[in-house]
Amino acid sequence: MALTRLREVLDAALETLGPAPVLVAFSGGLDSTVLLHALAQSQAARARGLRAVHVDHGLQEDSADWTRHCSAFAAALGIELVPLRVNVSRMRGLGLEASARRARYGAIESLLAPGETVALAHHRDDQTETVLLKLLRGAGPEGMGAMRPLRRLGRGFAWRPLLSLPRAALREYADQFQLQWIQDPSNADPAIDRNFVRLQILPRITRRWPEAETSIAQSAAWARAAAEFIDGEAEQALARMQGPEPSTLRFREWLALPAALRDPVLRRWLRALDLPEPTHFQATELVRQIGEAGEDRQPCVRWPGTEVRRYRDLLYALSPLQLPPFDWSAAFDGAELVLPLDLGTLRLFGGARLERPLHVRFRRGGESLRLATGGHTRELRDLFQENAIPPWQRGRLPLLLDGEDNLLAVADLWLSEAGARLFGLLGTRVEWRRRGGVREEDGTGADTIDLGVALS
Repeated sequence: MALTRLREVLDAALETLGPAPVLVAFSGGLDSTVLLHALAQSQAARARGLRAVHVDHGLQEDSADWTRHCSAFAAALGIELVPLRVNVSRMRGLGLEASARRARYGAIESLLAPGETVALAHHRDDQTETVLLKLLRGAGPEGMGAMRPLRRLGRGFAWRPLLSLPRAALREYADQFQLQWIQDPSNADPAIDRNFVRLQILPRITRRWPEAETSIAQSAAWARAAAEFIDGEAEQALARMQGPEPSTLRFREWLALPAALRDPVLRRWLRALDLPEPTHFQATELVRQIGEAGEDRQPCVRWPGTEVRRYRDLLYALSPLQLPPFDWSAAFDGAELVLPLDLGTLRLFGGARLERPLHVRFRRGGESLRLATGGHTRELRDLFQENAIPPWQRGRLPLLLDGEDNLLAVADLWLSEAGARLFGLLGTRVEWRRRGGVREEDGTGADTIDLGVALS
């Protein structure tokens, strides 16, 4: 019965995939052993290209023996196996298990060919454990939806064809074919949350409610459908309220969203910018700070790797910034000049050179210039405000000055009359090639709320 059912599930799942090859993530444990063996019996899987990968984390004394076992098992099936060794460094805010998982997925992702699908042996019991763990961590519909049968992973996809089957069905299949697998001693360690749920919590639940695993899996499917609907709505909402740049969002429209949609829009926005997402508490605090701050305030809410600032009608999401050193300056003759703090490069267009070098520095306060477009002498402070330059960007704009400390240009934004004459005679212009920010505090005096100390 288990043999027929498992093969039927795999054959049906294979039909939903495109023609790309399949890579099996093979740990050597019961679940992945069954998955690799069953796929190896499928002509459809072999025809599209079937191989396996084994990741050695180096966390167990016997890990080298496990690699040899996996190589021999794959060879007996006529399947190519790629062994990978990773070094697991415990990441800030993550336990050893989560750090190892990230290292494993990173290694697999680097191995995937474009469009290739990595097959993972997660089953219904794993799904149940995941739902319970997500519930205990306060997850919303996305988390409660647990593992997707198919999702993007790097250049390819992660595929979980066995999510509808219980662990017992895989064990029956293994016994029927007398398969040998690795027993990882860490799976019996109750200090690991997932093991505690598996060994201590689920047995008690299923003794009282025998259909609990089926019911929880059904709830996960409902939550997944709800999460996908919300994600689609969030995509449309984000497109409507995006500011003039990808890193900006119209904050009043965002705050006006229903609570169920506000958080998904925020996370979709941050993911598109490749910025770390907040915890639930941090996201709640962001809503409070942004919503309660007066019109004359410039709130900034920060967590590790990200800060969100409000200025006028927009939210700005960026990596934490740092102002350049107050006394930094450099000579500039037109050749490419690398600015500090990864603020980009400055040069004159077309390779023009200056007989008398200028000097470059950053704002110190009180600077002014008479614009080449005419009018009175203007203070930079007023120009910044009139042109809606956010305060945290003002001190990061390179200034070009002559030997008498007269301001000639503000980055590639404005020229003074003298600057226009100088660069006009040379037939050139100032080019500022911007780069990314840095990961430190910026010291702009904004109303900054740092949520990273206790919550990272």
